Amino acid sequence: MSPARPSFANWPCSIARTVDVLGDAWSILILREAFYGFRRFDEFQQELRMARNTLADRLRRLVEEGLMERRLYESEPPRHEYLLTEKGRDFVPVLAAMARWGDRWLAGEEGAPITFHHDACDHDSHAEVVCSACGEPMRSEGISTRMGPGYPERLRKRPDVQRRFGRF
Repeated sequence: MSPARPSFANWPCSIARTVDVLGDAWSILILREAFYGFRRFDEFQQELRMARNTLADRLRRLVEEGLMERRLYESEPPRHEYLLTEKGRDFVPVLAAMARWGDRWLAGEEGAPITFHHDACDHDSHAEVVCSACGEPMRSEGISTRMGPGYPERLRKRPDVQRRFGRF
């Protein structure tokens, strides 16, 4: 038996907290399928070819975390569909950014397997993470991190934290 997965829910890092919510690749792929328009358990199961118990567990978790809503669509027998909530729809740009990275580093010579079409301007496009202040692309060589207002006061003076964020 493998040890329980550690919880990152209380870590002072939004990346770790996001990993804690999503947990694994299946959750991200379920969100992708929901973005594609799939809503029903059997549709998810057929598209992803995952074990039914695993799918049920991941859907339950996504509903509990508020990324999906479970809605009754048939009463006899009771059947439910799963819809993206506002929180779930807000994850779609993350999926687009993941696709952009995969297109650059993992796609073959034939190119991107899926194209995102921006309906507002009627162009095929790709995700680009840009600075919210100046609009310039954010790249690793031009980004540093700093403690935000939500960083726990009790951790701010620790030497390992100071090394991570440098001195201010």
